[in-house]
Amino acid sequence: MVDVVFFDLDGTLVDHRRAAFAAIGGIVGGATGAAEAVGSAGPAGSAGSVAELAAKWWALEARHMWEYLAGECSFAEQHRRRARAFLPLLGEPVSEDPAALDRWIAERYLPVLQESWQCYADVLPCLEALGRMPGRRPRLAVLTNGDPGQQRAKLDRFGLAGHFEAVLTPTELGAAKPAAYAAACRRMGTVPERAVNVGDMLPTDVTAAAAAGLTGVWLDRGVDFVTGGPSPVAEPSVLRIERLTELPDLLAQMGS
Repeated sequence: MVDVVFFDLDGTLVDHRRAAFAAIGGIVGGATGAAEAVGSAGPAGSAGSVAELAAKWWALEARHMWEYLAGECSFAEQHRRRARAFLPLLGEPVSEDPAALDRWIAERYLPVLQESWQCYADVLPCLEALGRMPGRRPRLAVLTNGDPGQQRAKLDRFGLAGHFEAVLTPTELGAAKPAAYAAACRRMGTVPERAVNVGDMLPTDVTAAAAAGLTGVWLDRGVDFVTGGPSPVAEPSVLRIERLTELPDLLAQMGS
């Protein structure tokens, strides 16, 4: 029987990638998003088109977020590192004052990012269906590598928080995925064999979860969250769904 279902957040519940590209598209080109700005020139003195600069920001996010998750810097510092590397690409000066970098993030990046968050259309129907499952329903928790304040803000924005018993991040667990799976199970008072992890990242959400003893369910949204290219190819044994609304039936089959 499944006792707990962990959900990844970015790329699973909320479209963070699209929001990040939209934010940089707005900063660089005054566009509503990088997708609409493909082929547009960046500002004078910049090192590429709007789309190229947005892609570079995304690569910087991946690099410096892992430094944060590895404990090498604070969440605020990983933002500063991204800004230090990105501002020269815009042809803008880089201040040596950390507070100035914090203001750039707070005033130019985060407002557009947060405004651009979108909840996937299959999320609420899935959560509501799980709440109607007969018998002993599994408990739900979010297991994410993101910043706790930012991740809870996403859940609150879309009215999702009430569906989850807990929101677990490296701050609460002392480790990031994939090392966090054992700690997450302990925090929820269950064992890995009775836990399911659902996420869009095949290596960290599925393969690593299975290695930790959980059942990994791959949410294949048809795009690689990191590269933006096609989804990777999974082994035939991987439990795969294309929409979260398929999850309740899959869990029912697992419990039968």
